[in-house]
Amino acid sequence: MIKCITFDLDDTLWAVDPVITHANNTLYGWLDEHAPGFTREYQVGDFPALREQVLMAFPETAHSVTLIRLRQLEIGLRQAGYSETEIEVLVPQAFDIFIAARNEVTFFPYVTEMLSQLKEYEYRIGALSNGNAEVNRAGLGDWFDFALNAHMVGHEKPHPAMFQQMLASEKLRPEEVIHIGDNPDHDVAGAQQLGIRTIWVNLKQGSHKTGETADQVVTCLSEVFDAVTAIRAQS
Repeated sequence: MIKCITFDLDDTLWAVDPVITHANNTLYGWLDEHAPGFTREYQVGDFPALREQVLMAFPETAHSVTLIRLRQLEIGLRQAGYSETEIEVLVPQAFDIFIAARNEVTFFPYVTEMLSQLKEYEYRIGALSNGNAEVNRAGLGDWFDFALNAHMVGHEKPHPAMFQQMLASEKLRPEEVIHIGDNPDHDVAGAQQLGIRTIWVNLKQGSHKTGETADQVVTCLSEVFDAVTAIRAQS
């Protein structure tokens, strides 16, 4: 019996690229006002290069976009000439600005209608994300019962740790869960290795061998409830 539906967030319930662009621009604007030395040294387009510096210097942070962002700010401010005391004050403030903007998302069509359908059938709904969006701040708190991300778990999908922690904390068996996501490797293959049924959200209607091994494939989120119902009937 299916008891729980878990969702990836970025590029499953909303497009992530415009969100990150907006968050980077908002962060850069704040830095221009509060840490102008940073913006004299860097352009907003330099954030990816700073990210690469972080990954080279701190490879252990690779699973966590939150740790990467914090280190990115530290390195950038330090290279722009700020003292360690100033960095200690500026980094958490800057990150708060970033994460607020990062949660200003625009849902794909049918997100709230689909989630409401699932809640009517009393499924538990959870988020399993490699990113750092927060369901409450993103406007999904009325539907989601729990959320895990790679920063919290210490590994990103498709590593089994996030799925395993979800099963343990929610006291579920793999056959009681359906995981839904856009990434054939992270979401479909990651869940399948634990015996969790999957729905591939293929909004771009592309082809992918792993994605097509999902239990169901949808090309619009309005199809999710019927896909869940079909899996439930099979189980």
